[in-house]
Amino acid sequence: MTTFAIVEIIGQPLYYYIWQNVYPQPFESVWLRSICVLFSIPMLFERQLSRHRNMEQWLAIYWLFILLFQLPFFFVLMTLLNHLSSVWALSTMAALMLLVILVFDWLMTLILSISGALLAWAVFVALGGGFEVQGDIPLPVLVSIYLFGLVAGSAFNYKSELVAQEKLAAITDAVGTMAHELRTPLLGIRSGARGLNTYLPILIEGYELARQHSLPVRPIRQAHFQQIQSVLNRIHTESEYTSAVLDMLLVNSSRAAIDRSTFESVSIADCVTTALDRYPFHSARERDWIERAGGPDFLFHGSKLLMVHVLFNLLKNALYHLASNNGGRIVIWTSRSASGIHQLHFQDTGPGIRPEALPRIFERFYSGMPRGQGTGIGLAFVRLVIDSFGGYIRCDSVLGEYTEFIMSFPEIADDGYD
Repeated sequence: MTTFAIVEIIGQPLYYYIWQNVYPQPFESVWLRSICVLFSIPMLFERQLSRHRNMEQWLAIYWLFILLFQLPFFFVLMTLLNHLSSVWALSTMAALMLLVILVFDWLMTLILSISGALLAWAVFVALGGGFEVQGDIPLPVLVSIYLFGLVAGSAFNYKSELVAQEKLAAITDAVGTMAHELRTPLLGIRSGARGLNTYLPILIEGYELARQHSLPVRPIRQAHFQQIQSVLNRIHTESEYTSAVLDMLLVNSSRAAIDRSTFESVSIADCVTTALDRYPFHSARERDWIERAGGPDFLFHGSKLLMVHVLFNLLKNALYHLASNNGGRIVIWTSRSASGIHQLHFQDTGPGIRPEALPRIFERFYSGMPRGQGTGIGLAFVRLVIDSFGGYIRCDSVLGEYTEFIMSFPEIADDGYD
């Protein structure tokens, strides 16, 4: 959007000068071109506008309006007002091809093109509707050429879209199958770890009794006893985390909606505490990177388990990037807006996210990590969960400075934490 806006803001006055002075055309309108420039200016701030709640939907609608007005409507109207001159006939063809490239969806391309052309014809008729053809190509021939270009371009786009959908379907099927196959051995590992956790103290007690009675048993150092217990705890923690990852894979691969029937009022502070207590940090140094900056506790309507998994995902991503950046800080805090919207902030001082990658981070199977180090399901799952809570998540990032996720939750009745 931003690139298109820059092209429009520069191109409109430039071509006004060219068609007015260098290669004069029968008709030019500084007012119509000025309107195109004014409509393009908000698109320069697309990134900032998309940070606000519910703005993405309005930006998408505005983007379609911009495309309709500045490509088919503007160019068809100028072609008619310039008596089908060759310059404007070719310009309109170029504009329609650009529309095919930008929209990619074949049906939307046809709708925008036909709607813009009909609207331009209606305005032309309202302005008088008379002209003498100055180009070499009659209007019916031009229309047939334009339709051929649109249909052919849309057909190629439709084929590309089908191929992309088939690839995604194959990936999701493979991921779903893999997740199902891994759940059975994982359940066995978790069950075995629980069994060892239950009977290990009995074995240790028997060993100690044998040592006390001078029975012939091999000595085991006390430090090794502690390591055995910590390893069991780690197996249990890692298996739970892996189980959560598999659940995310299954949800994303099946595109299933999250079951809201078990949702209840949950404390955000309790979720943060549980996530920090249960997350399998690789070292005490990693744990020291995290700071809870406070803020008011609040209730939201959702699931504690899902919210903890959301925080697990954010922690995993942040810790990975901090480790690659030789450390940093992760700050977690809450706030409340004047309109009663509760927010949870999760900020890290890692390397940040590239501006061109920022709009895609919540897409399924998109990963900004090196190949093999990211699944592309974590943030998609995060967004799915927050949406199921009736909330909204956005990401702010400055390359080389920080990345911040802001999760907004609607106010619920009887919030006793304010």
